[in-house]
Amino acid sequence: MKLKEDEQKLLEKYLNGLTSSEENKIVESLLVDSEHETELKRFFEKEWENTENVSAEKNEKLNSILDHIHHIIRKSEYQKRNRFVYKAVNIYARAAAILLIPLIITGIIGYNKIRKEVPVTSQISNEVIINEISTNTIIAPFGSRVSFTLPDSTKGMLNSGSKLTYSIPFSSNRKVGLEGEAWFDVRHDAANPFEIKAGNSNLRVLGTSFNISAYPAENYIEVVLSRGKVEFSDNANSSRVTMFPSERLVYHDGTISKSVTDPAKFNSWTEGKLVFRGDLMAEVGRRIERWYNVKFELADKELEKYSFRGTFVDDSLDEVMNLLSMTSPIRYKITPRKIMADGTYEKEKVTIYLKK
Repeated sequence: MKLKEDEQKLLEKYLNGLTSSEENKIVESLLVDSEHETELKRFFEKEWENTENVSAEKNEKLNSILDHIHHIIRKSEYQKRNRFVYKAVNIYARAAAILLIPLIITGIIGYNKIRKEVPVTSQISNEVIINEISTNTIIAPFGSRVSFTLPDSTKGMLNSGSKLTYSIPFSSNRKVGLEGEAWFDVRHDAANPFEIKAGNSNLRVLGTSFNISAYPAENYIEVVLSRGKVEFSDNANSSRVTMFPSERLVYHDGTISKSVTDPAKFNSWTEGKLVFRGDLMAEVGRRIERWYNVKFELADKELEKYSFRGTFVDDSLDEVMNLLSMTSPIRYKITPRKIMADGTYEKEKVTIYLKK
């Protein structure tokens, strides 16, 4: 069905952020009406061709519109999944490339984007809430790393076994929850600070680059700052600590400690490198567990005092363990995966012994 002249004008008005709440409802009805699919495609293609010189100011205005479009897509996906999802992708794929730019990893279009960026394997699960706010979750399964770009253009990467959650609309409420390890390059926005909640702690930043590790099972939080400035707070004790470049903060059992370090060591995993710089064997084991999705066990307690140095790029588990055994007084055993009674498989196991 052909779009009427007043409907086309209304869509143009909508894309410029000038519609009222009542007009927004009319636009929403057009977007989910399959009878207008062909004409909507033509309309957005025409708009796409005419937006080569869109100003930065206009792009900023479009952020709120795009958040709203995302909400429409998510709401309609829940109500009419089989009919609407594929149509929404076709209609918005080209329009979003121009209008959105900041909304890369949310909803359906974001799913396509992250699949291109993930180095190994990725999984995204979306929790649909039919109201003004929807929550997105990005997951990096064990043995994988996942690149992402948030709606405010903040970039980052999740390490193996990590999870990041955030809400839409996002640009004016830049708060995320983290379980695991992530590297962030946060876009500067003084009016809307970026905040990360990890366990009982909170990290508040403006524009900066840093690495944060907060795996719940390991019961400690580590932040390493590359550039900028961040403020770490312990919600339990109301403690606040400001960090500066090349500083490492460790929060464990209610205690906060800081030291000077080389950030490159802690960011190396984003480049596919497994780097150890005098790390104790327990830390080496934790990182090997996440990197290769295995279980690591020290058979002798005395091994905890040994440290290890090395850099690995695309090396197999056996190659890493072999070099470790050549440079340290240890031997190792790798136990293959075994099938469990419920039909699932247990993790491959690496056991370290002290050479006698």
